[in-house]
Amino acid sequence: MSATLAALLRLLEPRWSITLVERLDAVAAESSSPWNNAGTGHAGLCEMNYTPERPGSRDSIDITKAVLINEQFQVTRQFWAYAVENGVLTDPGFLNAVPHVSFVRGAAGVDYLRRRRQALAHNPLFADTELIDDADEFARRLPFMAANRDFSEPIALNWAPDGTDVDFGSLAKQLVGFCVRGGATVLFGHEVRNLTRTGDGGWTVRIVNRRSGEKRRLIAKFVFVGAGGDALPLLQKSGINEVRGFAGFPIGGRFLRADNPGLTARHRAKVYGVPAPGAPPLGALHLDLRFVNGKSWLVFGPYAGWSPKFLKYGHASDLPRSVRADNVVSMLGVGMTELALVAYLIRQLRLTGADRMRALREFAPSAADSDWELTVAGQRVQVIRRDKKRGGALEFSTTVVGAADGSIAGLLGGSPGASTAVPIMLEVLQRCFANRYQAWLPRLKEMVPSLGTQLSEEPRLYDEVRSWSAKALQLNAS
Repeated sequence: MSATLAALLRLLEPRWSITLVERLDAVAAESSSPWNNAGTGHAGLCEMNYTPERPGSRDSIDITKAVLINEQFQVTRQFWAYAVENGVLTDPGFLNAVPHVSFVRGAAGVDYLRRRRQALAHNPLFADTELIDDADEFARRLPFMAANRDFSEPIALNWAPDGTDVDFGSLAKQLVGFCVRGGATVLFGHEVRNLTRTGDGGWTVRIVNRRSGEKRRLIAKFVFVGAGGDALPLLQKSGINEVRGFAGFPIGGRFLRADNPGLTARHRAKVYGVPAPGAPPLGALHLDLRFVNGKSWLVFGPYAGWSPKFLKYGHASDLPRSVRADNVVSMLGVGMTELALVAYLIRQLRLTGADRMRALREFAPSAADSDWELTVAGQRVQVIRRDKKRGGALEFSTTVVGAADGSIAGLLGGSPGASTAVPIMLEVLQRCFANRYQAWLPRLKEMVPSLGTQLSEEPRLYDEVRSWSAKALQLNAS
């Protein structure tokens, strides 16, 4: 998110002074690292939590959220295409074409996927999605998942050929590299300790060199806090009223991964299942083809973990230190209403290696223990906000919080995250630079040709920008 905003500002205002403060010693070593996220180009193509059944009706699937997410991803994808064509991004290898697939078992699941496909069929963003309920076709497309499978149980897939896998670490490094080439400064190994108002409405940012202990002050007219899970404590330190009542709940993730070429050759898709009872939306198990540093991997998960840390490389005191008088009611309200989530996390923490492999074999019955290793992914801090009825509500989304005067903004939450980085950062530009945004619009529309248009309502334009972006990003649908 921070790298995207910095790149946008560098393109719009090349003379502005931009400084990025990074507490670790490298770009994208936390949440954007390819091993700290699922790498899915989230477009609502396969995530079934984005297409729920409407309450009380088995005949109606609500596709509103899927369409919204897809529209946002199309904005991001267009900017990436522009960035490749104009030298902002120098290596399009961060993005690879990988089909996105929804997978269900049992008659009820098959019926749901059939109705889901019907609900999506008339929307141009999802028109290519197929329903597959034939065992032979299943085996042809997903041979690793078909091996040793008992096809007496009904199975079905929704197959979307236009999906992508994203190495967000490579992407972030390239965006920051562009900013540095344009004159931006990056301070690695520096931690922000405090933010205070200046007399003219700007900000004093107090930082410390984590190696030498040297302290510095930066004076800024605008501050963006894109610090992953650490964004909440930093916004709290700023003292802005808009962050009052917000709290955070950290959830970790673990994945099994395999680099056996025999397996990666037999599974060329990202396959998402149905979230387990009590699991958060981001807890749906999925078996993915990943491309990291030019190498193919299979990744399965996530299995939930828990730590009071707000960052993978954070502190055990992160959660307790975030509790304030203004958000304690919000946290207690969530504690009383999210008992199913707590039970799910407890079950996840009790999983053994055999339990994890058993879950994998529900996707791929022939999976062998010796091919897979367990890895620890990044931390996600889910948003807790005030709720009049319940005291607090837990949200699994991304939320921009900023001061009314536009001098500071920050991003809370983590899903669908970086896939929607560009539209979210455009929102930041519009909110925080309202006096300049209209003047920027012509340039922004060069970067995102469909800006201000709903592509789901303009099928011809959608075909044009999809074809252009696929060519620029060197995407060949599988």
